[in-house]
Amino acid sequence: MSTSYNVTDGVAVITLENPPVNGLGQSTRAGIVDGIAKANADAAVKAVVITGSGKVFCGGADIKEFGSPKAGAEPNLHVVIDTVEKSAKPVVAAIHGVAMGGGLELALGCHYRVVVPGAQIALPEVNIGIVPGAGGTQRLPRVLGVDAALQMITTGASVPSEKLAKAPGQKLFDRLLDGDLLQGAIAFAKEVADARPLPSVRDLSVAAPADVEAFVKARAELAKSRRGLDAPQRCVDCVEASVKLDLDAGIKFEREVFEKLVTSDQARALRHAFFGERAASKIPDVPDTTPLRKIERLAVIGAGTMGGGITMNFLNAGVPVTLLEMKQEAIDRGVGIIRKNYEAQVSKGKLAQDKYEQRMSLLTTTLSYDDIAQADMVIEAVFEDFGVKSQVFTKLDEVMKQGAILASNTSTLDVDKIAEVTKRPADVVGLHFFSPANVMRLLEVVRSKHTAKDVMATVMAVAKKIKKVAVVSGVCDGFIGNRMIEQYSRQAGFLLDEGATPQQVDKAVEKWGMAMGPFRMGDLAGNDIGWAIRKRRYTEKPDMRYSATADKLCELGRFGQKTGAGWYDYEAGKREPIPSAVVEEMLDKHRAEKGITPRQISDEEIIGRLILALANEGAYILEEGISSRASDIDMVYLTGYGFPVFRGGPMFYADTLGLKTVVETMKKFQQNPLDDAKGWEPAPLLAKLAAEGKSFNG
Repeated sequence: MSTSYNVTDGVAVITLENPPVNGLGQSTRAGIVDGIAKANADAAVKAVVITGSGKVFCGGADIKEFGSPKAGAEPNLHVVIDTVEKSAKPVVAAIHGVAMGGGLELALGCHYRVVVPGAQIALPEVNIGIVPGAGGTQRLPRVLGVDAALQMITTGASVPSEKLAKAPGQKLFDRLLDGDLLQGAIAFAKEVADARPLPSVRDLSVAAPADVEAFVKARAELAKSRRGLDAPQRCVDCVEASVKLDLDAGIKFEREVFEKLVTSDQARALRHAFFGERAASKIPDVPDTTPLRKIERLAVIGAGTMGGGITMNFLNAGVPVTLLEMKQEAIDRGVGIIRKNYEAQVSKGKLAQDKYEQRMSLLTTTLSYDDIAQADMVIEAVFEDFGVKSQVFTKLDEVMKQGAILASNTSTLDVDKIAEVTKRPADVVGLHFFSPANVMRLLEVVRSKHTAKDVMATVMAVAKKIKKVAVVSGVCDGFIGNRMIEQYSRQAGFLLDEGATPQQVDKAVEKWGMAMGPFRMGDLAGNDIGWAIRKRRYTEKPDMRYSATADKLCELGRFGQKTGAGWYDYEAGKREPIPSAVVEEMLDKHRAEKGITPRQISDEEIIGRLILALANEGAYILEEGISSRASDIDMVYLTGYGFPVFRGGPMFYADTLGLKTVVETMKKFQQNPLDDAKGWEPAPLLAKLAAEGKSFNG
């Protein structure tokens, strides 16, 4: 069993021993039930303490058992909690580290709870598309009140134990302990050993919220902040049930909701994202035991938008940064923007003044490469031009100390060729940050054919330190994300040719769940960027077709928000897109020149063409070994491109449809004479998996 049982001074101590987070696997659950029975049968035992080994109390369900028969095997968590609650002798939960999900629900079933400062308390189930399933939505409102419980349950956010312990009227914790947790818990257990009747959370009533509209308002707010997600709304239903029903009826209601959600497409997608994020950090041929290079000082070259954002990531993580520019005005402008970003956080109460000052104290600036020579890693963030970047890397090769990692923040360029500019290509790696770099979670780690394994291991560890989701990509034009988005954008252009408007396309995919449609995205990023890429494509890939509409837009000087006009019009100083009569006229004229009669295009067709274009290109990327896992591609889109998390990513979404259906749909798109038939040829991997009845995510 994944528990131990010891008796100390008349107190039985049941210790959860299932690392790394003492998950409530079948063996652990059985150990708790057996331990309670043993303690109740021993006349020498007066009370019981349940605690966790190592650094945590309990992180909830055992993720190693997800989807396996063991997950639901007896005793299930309801039986465990019922056993604890009905113990004839007092049971004390001794909490440290984390008490999350089922771990918190277990603690709520105990008669008493003691905790040390610094423990993180949460019911995070909403983040994997379900509601707490073992009474959490019914018991937490009884000990914290409806408002606090509703906030925790609908967001899944963790709250420090000391904050909860000091909340007025809270009944979650009976004592906040200083010093040794186990000694304090045993002492507390002895104090309450003879107290009767035993207290129980089930005996507490739930007061209705002071605001009679609390549940209505919560649903409305969640409809905006957690758009398209079912679980947050169902969490509100469950907490509302705790006010209206007795505990047993409330738990029955919660269980019905849980069972309906757990098999839903959304829950499957969110579980896929949960495991995909963890899988992305693993590189198949780079063992976890690979030695890491020391990264204590960082240098960033370029104080523009990207360089400044990259710098902030490291300052936030407590890493000293030297920021290099060629001119003092550029440094002053870049540092000014960094200060402005931090000051905005301070003014909103998101960052303490002393933290702001501490972070800025880690930043130094220079105009000389000599001042960065001893940095452990340098990240180049200069203009996206091979000639410019090759000059920078030639200089870095001359000045940087041996063993320093040389990273390029390129978004499209050949990292193999950048590495070959130096005499140390094994030290070179691509680190493609996404804008704004201090906000976006995604970091594409571009592995050249030269990059050393210890460099890869080190940058993956660095990514974790600065709280990025790192996804490894091989070298190709655009890597994973931008290579795929080109196919998405091509389809958006063809839809305009055929009769759609920018606002119709954007609204269709945004309603489906995308954070932003392709035309709003183009206006935000700058339409001139895509224009430059297409000009290069016309030479490099003359057989790749594009709609001419985007080029015609740029010829009008409509580059997007930065020029006040793009696919949409923009009022001065505002970002709200306004449908443009100029663009409408341009599209009408373009179709007339091509002899195209506009047709009505359904939202369903818009979504199918855009999203399946992503999935098909993703299949090529997998087949070529640019990405080692379909879930890695999904993580790129979930964390960097605004793909709806409840859809699981483009590859998972294709799996959800069924790859046979995907191929059949693509074949129909091929029949459209105005589309690019060659672009709808299923990738060989996609065709093979569809024929075999398999999926991308196995």
